[in-house]
Amino acid sequence: MTATQTIGAFYTQAVASLTNADLFFGHGCTCAEDEAAWLISATLDIPFDALDNAWDDEISTDDVTRLMQNLDARCTRKTPLAYILGEAWLGPYCFQVDPRVIVPRSFIAELLMDDLSPWVQNPEHITRIADICTGSGCLAIIAAQHFPNAQVDAVDLSPDALAVAKDNVAAYQLERRLHLHHGDLMTPVLDQKYDIIISNPPYVDASSMDALPVEYRHEPTMALAGGNDGLDLVHTLLRQAAQTLNPGGWLIVEIGHNRHVMDATYPNLPLVWLDTDGGNDFVFLVDQESLQSLI
Repeated sequence: MTATQTIGAFYTQAVASLTNADLFFGHGCTCAEDEAAWLISATLDIPFDALDNAWDDEISTDDVTRLMQNLDARCTRKTPLAYILGEAWLGPYCFQVDPRVIVPRSFIAELLMDDLSPWVQNPEHITRIADICTGSGCLAIIAAQHFPNAQVDAVDLSPDALAVAKDNVAAYQLERRLHLHHGDLMTPVLDQKYDIIISNPPYVDASSMDALPVEYRHEPTMALAGGNDGLDLVHTLLRQAAQTLNPGGWLIVEIGHNRHVMDATYPNLPLVWLDTDGGNDFVFLVDQESLQSLI
């Protein structure tokens, strides 16, 4: 019996290979152990929570070949595993992904899965949501799932990204409530009004773009680059949200490590920084009334 003929043996081999390959873990997993388990689960179509009972199962020669091909692509080309497997997970939600879209990893997802509590008291009262820079459509889909009476508009400038989002919307059977729009930020929906606007826009500043690990260079540049200070799109989005939010509405935006820029640029804007698993410096919330000072 060779070292790759049981799932447990391959897992051990995969962890060692991933650990020694000088990889960056930031596209769904934080360590080699989790990536190895995900690779096996997706490649062999074994539910992730069933792996513990499958360690002694033998792997066919064909499956060993597929596993090794996926492992080699990750270690040699440093391709994000999500692209290799064609899927990405945010909590319990799985999305189809490929290099046409950024790999889903937004902190906003966990806030949506908590129904935006305590800011939203009754999710059933939310009727209009916009997701700007939707990419794969992941946040728009999660929003539609957690706010069952809401119509959701999702906007992206990339036709390729919208093609991926269309497949994800169809997979969740949300075509009647979730509508995709092609355009720059809120331009296609400036004539609408929303209770909530969410956005995970490109926010990597110019100096950080030059220093990104190889894995990120597999992603569309337009989905990452946020201009010199990282907030080119955010500056515009703030003013667009001021025009399109209903009274009492909220704008929620993820901006990565740029809190210091926001605080310095908008010292009089009462931003609320939201707690996430990654910390409380990455996502801000601001209300419709406060945004009126920017118009």
